[in-house]
Amino acid sequence: MPPLVEARGLTKRFPGVTALRDVSFDLRPGEIHALCGENGAGKSTLIKLLAGIHPHGSYEGELRVAGAEARFHGVRDAETAGIAVITQELALVDGLSVAENIFLGRLPRRGARVDWLETHRRATALLADFGLDVSPEAEAGTLGIGRKQLVEIIRALDKHSRVLVLDEPTAALTEREVDVLLEHLRRLRAQGTACIYISHRLDEVFAIADRVTVLRDGASVATLPRAEATAASVIRHMVGREITDQYPRCAPASTGPVLLAVNGLHVAGPDGKTALQDISLEVRAGEVLGIGGLMGAGRTELLLHLYGVWGTRTAGSVQLRDNAYPNPDPRESIARGLVLATEDRRRHGLVLGESVGFNLSLPSLRRFTRAAGRIDQAAEHAENQRMFHALRVKAPGLEARTAGLSGGNQQKVVLGKALMTAPKVVMLDEPTRGIDVGAKLEIYELINRLTCDGLAVLLVSSELPELMGLSDRIVMLAGGRVGGVFERREFSQEALLAAAMSRANAGM
Repeated sequence: MPPLVEARGLTKRFPGVTALRDVSFDLRPGEIHALCGENGAGKSTLIKLLAGIHPHGSYEGELRVAGAEARFHGVRDAETAGIAVITQELALVDGLSVAENIFLGRLPRRGARVDWLETHRRATALLADFGLDVSPEAEAGTLGIGRKQLVEIIRALDKHSRVLVLDEPTAALTEREVDVLLEHLRRLRAQGTACIYISHRLDEVFAIADRVTVLRDGASVATLPRAEATAASVIRHMVGREITDQYPRCAPASTGPVLLAVNGLHVAGPDGKTALQDISLEVRAGEVLGIGGLMGAGRTELLLHLYGVWGTRTAGSVQLRDNAYPNPDPRESIARGLVLATEDRRRHGLVLGESVGFNLSLPSLRRFTRAAGRIDQAAEHAENQRMFHALRVKAPGLEARTAGLSGGNQQKVVLGKALMTAPKVVMLDEPTRGIDVGAKLEIYELINRLTCDGLAVLLVSSELPELMGLSDRIVMLAGGRVGGVFERREFSQEALLAAAMSRANAGM
């Protein structure tokens, strides 16, 4: 069967860098073909060629769709050819409803008027098919990042395109939502729809893909049938070396003093309703305390509250380094040695229009402030350089715009910002969301170095293997409460999931 999409010798150059070099790739009808590679390997550039974002004539080589040369000069040309692309970056219009976003540009009509009854009926059916408990009339801007991602996916799938390109579609989804998405993709495959699936989650790749192509440094280095693809082989092709220890940990584990203690914490959300109930936990110097749970369990809310940016404490206490901390505030948290690296790096973690250096030192400017409020720019620059090199940020230099960095390097800058504050307790909310295996390994190594240096780490992760691999203990949240606390010897996916679902099963 001839390929539905075929790339022949694609080369794409930008000033000072070759993003793609002689890449060849093909996609067959009814095939799910996974693309793997580190951030900066060329995956996003290849997608932008397919989507018409980089127009015909701006690259070398040939792109063919259904046997004919594709001369896309914009996104509309690609969509007309039957290619739908779901990118990592959310593209919903926050001020419009969920239904309006799903059918944006193609709202059902009755004559010259929009058929709102039909719009809501169809949107309700699509949302129910995905098991998404969201009103079609809800404003998109009120949704969390995971639900926004699902609405984006629903919108693309409803276009009935013959080629779907999904770039990290499950980065913000729960395991249940991932399962629903993969089942939909299997259904579409059986109907003849072809899919390019990009993911750093290799378990998903192996669960869904027919073939796996690995990119490294802008070149296609291997295409493997699923039967020949293993985690070790794919990672080896991605990073160019053998990986012996994916989750490094200090040995023996440190047992330092308690740096953060939470006792009987109750928190009301902005709507006044109780969101966190009776939360108790502690984390010691040199320890990684994992925080797990399903979407909506209260993981992010807990970290945001401890940092001082969400909710109102109605009961309970927090002690930070043996001192009571009754009224948290981000500036005071940083001063006391508590810092948060947010999960949404683009919206809350970075000033994308500013440089790497600007972002790194932004929360720690007080360290470099001298008499009369003047910034010691030499000291600031020196510390920025130290952090830049310590984290191995792949960028031309501190002056590079943060928006132009890959997702993995943006995440390093978010972590660098936090570490520049000289913290004692570091809270990491989904620190590896949407980044590649190589960048993940570097962040895992960083977390290990932090605990070796005596820092305490609170880690929120939706990936249970990652949570178990990095944590010394795990607290599972369910329905805003503690569903279970586990020592390392007690870790298992079954036990953790049971704890995560305990409140849901009890009707909480």
